Amino acid sequence: MPGTFEIYKDKKGEFRFRLKSSNGQIVASGEGYPTKAGANKGVEAVQRAAAGAKVVDKTD
Repeated sequence: MPGTFEIYKDKKGEFRFRLKSSNGQIVASGEGYPTKAGANKGVEAVQRAAAGAKVVDKTD
């Protein structure tokens, strides 16, 4: 089952998003946005970027 993006308001009243895995754990979160539309655009940007993202190992 795929993860779920949640859009919510933080304590300062800003809109944020978080990505939760199928077991409910938060695996990513976004910055604060002044509008819900901004948070939705942030989600869309992550979805586009993640589809083709490669993994870079910088532990060496």
